[in-house]
Amino acid sequence: MSQSVGIEGWSRRGLMRWAGGVAVSMLARVSAVRAEGALPVVASFSILADLVRQVGGDRVQVDALVGPEADAHVFQPRPADARRLTAARLVVAHGLGFEGWLERLLRNAAYQGALVRVSDGLPDPLPARGQHGHGGHDHAHVHDHGDWDPHTWQDVRNAMHAVQRIEAALCAADPDGCAHYRQRGADYRARLQALHDDIVAAWQAIEPARRKVVTSHAAFGYYARAYGVTFLAAKGVSTASEPSATTVARLIRLIRAEGVRAVFIERLTDPRLIERIAKEAGVRPSAVPLYSDALSAPAGPAPDYIALMRHNTQALVAAIRSGA
Repeated sequence: MSQSVGIEGWSRRGLMRWAGGVAVSMLARVSAVRAEGALPVVASFSILADLVRQVGGDRVQVDALVGPEADAHVFQPRPADARRLTAARLVVAHGLGFEGWLERLLRNAAYQGALVRVSDGLPDPLPARGQHGHGGHDHAHVHDHGDWDPHTWQDVRNAMHAVQRIEAALCAADPDGCAHYRQRGADYRARLQALHDDIVAAWQAIEPARRKVVTSHAAFGYYARAYGVTFLAAKGVSTASEPSATTVARLIRLIRAEGVRAVFIERLTDPRLIERIAKEAGVRPSAVPLYSDALSAPAGPAPDYIALMRHNTQALVAAIRSGA
């Protein structure tokens, strides 16, 4: 015989589950109300999405096509990504050939909204083939995306340029919120200037001759130029490129000849190549990965752009100091 049970018959655990469910439901409703009317923006990858959120605040609803812990170099758009674009009023891309898949995706989605490329107007982009190391080493890697190295955000001053471009695009798409965007943009650029100054100061404690690092792929050319560090990379500018046997042998000789001790595996790359190079060169890779082209998961060490740059700088300086 069944019987109904009133609230007085519930266990404490049952009441807590019920209360928790109500709270989650209420939070979801509040979030939906807040998101309603927010400017829908799609960013090409996670680092740009963070910059848009920093400038836009609660007036924007940002969706990243390539999210945290995902590699934009090898991204393959799906039909669901085209549908995400149809709901956007603004698409924020990087440019300089970084998103080789974007133009086709925009066509497939018949996207009619605004598009901004944050690297447009950058005064001094690095060429795809040339000096990726401060110390004068020519990697001779062919840029897999075009004529220019697209990893501009590795110099914080270029991120400040991107923020200005995002601020202007948000103002154009949502004129009523322009004062809001300008204030947040100015505040964030001040934080970025402080970040840049901190990175410069961190490297001043390391003799220039010791600022040598080996990484998985050539993503740190702008960091090298801005902060006076030499980066030797196993792969080209794209994680999808594969080095020749000659390139690998030359890198091993350079590591031995120049006494490079700081060897890093990037978060999104296959570690086996760097591990083999390090073993043959007689060094050991750092246990701390670098984040080059994507943010970490929220609980990781690089959940936003500023955290990413601080994490990488601290890891690089610590490795060189310790000879790791």
